[in-house]
Amino acid sequence: MKTILVPTEHGSTMVSALDTALLLAQKFDSCIEGFPLRPAVADLVAMDPDSGLTMVAVKENDAEMVRQAEVLFHSFMDNHQIAARVGEAEASLSWTWLKDAPSGHDFVGSYGRVFDMIVLARPGDEWQSPSMITLESALFESGRPVLIAPPNSPRSLGANILVAWNNSTEQARTMADAMPLLRRADRITILTVEGATVAGPSGEQMTRSLKMNGIAADTMTLKPIGKRSAGETILTKADELGCDLIVKGAYTQSRLRQMIFGGTTRHILANAKLPVLMAH
Repeated sequence: MKTILVPTEHGSTMVSALDTALLLAQKFDSCIEGFPLRPAVADLVAMDPDSGLTMVAVKENDAEMVRQAEVLFHSFMDNHQIAARVGEAEASLSWTWLKDAPSGHDFVGSYGRVFDMIVLARPGDEWQSPSMITLESALFESGRPVLIAPPNSPRSLGANILVAWNNSTEQARTMADAMPLLRRADRITILTVEGATVAGPSGEQMTRSLKMNGIAADTMTLKPIGKRSAGETILTKADELGCDLIVKGAYTQSRLRQMIFGGTTRHILANAKLPVLMAH
C-alpha cells in the first residue's frame, strides 16, 4: 500500500480522513496524494447558466474551494513534518498534491484506479461532509479498496481487525485487498451474522485459507439480539472487542434496495466510529 489517494475538501471531518491516511502511510512508508474535491460547475449553477453573474459566482466559489482544500492539506503535512515527494524514486513516507485535478465526483473513481488505497471521510448530512456520490464513485468505478475514516480521528489502525464475513464475492474481493493489513494485524476476528449471508464459503473456511497464508484468525458466529440489524451487531461486537478496523465488502445487496430498505453497508457507513475498509 505505497500509494494513497485522499480527495480533499474543507470541512470538519477532513482532519480525521487525513489522520487515517497518515496512520496507513506510516505502516507502509507510503506517499499520500491529495487533490481538491469539488463538484462540477454544473452542480454549482443554481440559476440560468447563461447569466454572467451566476458564472462569476461559480468561478469564485470554485477557486475558494480549491484554495481552502490545498491550505488544509499542506498545513496538515507541515504540522506532522511529512516531506513533499521529490522525483520518481520508490515511494517513502511523503506527500504530493495534484493541483490541476478536474472538478466533479467522477474523477475520484477514474483517477483512483492507479492507487493502492483511497481514503475518504465518512459520509454525513452536513454540507462539509463528502457526499455519498463521491464514495460510490470510488467504490464502483476505481476497482480499488476504499478506507472510510470515522468522524473523529482514530488512534490506531489495523492492529485489531474485525472481518464482517457474509460469504459474498464482494467480501472475498475486500479480503484480497486487505491482505497487506491482515498480515500485520495483532488480532483478527472473522465474524458472521446469522441471517445476513449469501451462499458461499463459511467463516471457518475463510479462517483456514488465512491460516494457509500464515495469518491467524478467530472465528465467531452471532445471532442478532432482539431487533438489532446485522450492521448494528457488527458495530457492537467491534466495539466490545476494541477493534480499530472493520473489513467489509460493500453492497452485497443492490444500492437501490439498500437506499429503500436499508442494509448492512448503509448502516455501517452511517454509524461506524472506527475506520472501515470497503471494496465492491
